[in-house]
Amino acid sequence: MELHQSEFKQVVDFNPAKDKLCRFDFTAANQEIDEAIFRDTALFSNYINHKLQTSGAKFGIGGYNESRTLYRRSELFNGDEPRTIHLGIDIWGAAGTSVYTPQGGSVHSFAYNNSFGDYGATIILQHQLDAIIFYTLYGHLSHANLLHLKEGKYISRGELLGQFGQPEENGNWPPHLHFQVISDMRIRKGDYPGVCAASERESYLSNCPDPDLILNMIRHAG
Repeated sequence: MELHQSEFKQVVDFNPAKDKLCRFDFTAANQEIDEAIFRDTALFSNYINHKLQTSGAKFGIGGYNESRTLYRRSELFNGDEPRTIHLGIDIWGAAGTSVYTPQGGSVHSFAYNNSFGDYGATIILQHQLDAIIFYTLYGHLSHANLLHLKEGKYISRGELLGQFGQPEENGNWPPHLHFQVISDMRIRKGDYPGVCAASERESYLSNCPDPDLILNMIRHAG
């Protein structure tokens, strides 16, 4: 993917010449936010919006390979070993924000993963570069984005794919896009873990490379 970085289209409308980008930290090191805020979607959304407004940023960004405390908000991530390691990059912004396809590809699968804390509306695309097949996952979209999709449909590079969903349709999160790159979907359809346990970190990261290889946004974050 490194060889093709200049070819990828933007996933969101971000102009580094004029738009600010705020780096978000959801590790235990962030003392500005606690579990009471994480567990309340409205309070969590207010925190995101306040950070964006006070920094003058159009989007917040971050999270790849980040050990996060926020997943205690949902039983979805609990188990014998809690899942805390984030495998994608989150782009936080306004509901309705347009999401575009960075590289042409076909719809591999899609689903409405509507449990509390899940992806909500999810689309997975399959791409090929230099005979290498890989996948991109778009989570927390608007439910309406799924209505006219079908598996195998080709989506052109730069084509509008969807919009950031509202909390009631995106798994009860503040509006954002979870963007993840996956080398091998194995037998999964419409879903792939976006968070893993610490003991699984090496295995999952080897299958989920840094999404900023496509986004090329993190270097602009303040």
